[in-house]
Amino acid sequence: MRNFSETLYDAYAQEFRVDELLHEVKTDHQHLLIFKNVTFGRVMALDGIVQTTEKDEFIYHEMMSHVPIFAHGNVESVLIVGGGDGGMLREVCRHDAVRHVTQVEIDQAVIDMCRRYLPGHSDGAYDDPRVNIVIDDGIHFVRETEQKYDIIISDSTDPIGPGEALFTESFYAACRKCLNPGGILVTQNGVAFHQMDEIRQTSRHLESLFGDWHFYTAAVPSYVGGAMYFAWATDEPCHRRIGIATLRERYRKSGITSRYYNPEIHFSAFALPQYVLKAIGKTDNEYL
Repeated sequence: MRNFSETLYDAYAQEFRVDELLHEVKTDHQHLLIFKNVTFGRVMALDGIVQTTEKDEFIYHEMMSHVPIFAHGNVESVLIVGGGDGGMLREVCRHDAVRHVTQVEIDQAVIDMCRRYLPGHSDGAYDDPRVNIVIDDGIHFVRETEQKYDIIISDSTDPIGPGEALFTESFYAACRKCLNPGGILVTQNGVAFHQMDEIRQTSRHLESLFGDWHFYTAAVPSYVGGAMYFAWATDEPCHRRIGIATLRERYRKSGITSRYYNPEIHFSAFALPQYVLKAIGKTDNEYL
């Protein structure tokens, strides 16, 4: 294999030179590929779609974890659905106030291979005593569990194959059931320029279930086509109205040294362009 061409879109693709093939296997759930590229470092793809790279993973993982945790301000319990590479777990565990983290991953092989070939992603987080790993289908877990969480992070693949169920109204409804009062759900929702139908559909589901919903963004180079969108849903509107001074104080007190996230990025990430606002049926960037 000399090149890897991503298969996410029918008429458009990004291509990576494979400088070294590190691992390739067909698990019980998906095709897993890990290779080395001189620009992005080690790259992991599932079913032909890039999931994470060594060089830019910090952007995605910091924004999906720190934004809801700092906005909430009093997080003790977190549920991560997916995220087998361990990057989300690493960032959540950097918050000392978090007492318990459950991670639900459908494929044990993803965790095993990422611990071996992408060890910097988890950086020891899988050995944190606060962490409980559950190998299960995410939608089955949230439907059946009686546990409650302050934050739920759906770090899923795109809505293809095993990840498809994690973009349904029934999944979001089950997550709402699992949230403590004032809890926040965040989910990855793709690149708006290419995946607007996905974002429209998510907006309809969240509007029917939550008192406050919106999207926020980050630019992740390996997710090509523009800004990456994250869905935000809660019944507590004040979390999205959080002031910059409060964010700065919470960030300072945390002692966390981030590479992408900061309070100013957090605050501005909720500002969406007009074409996206129109697509999701909003007239302005309320609360900004």
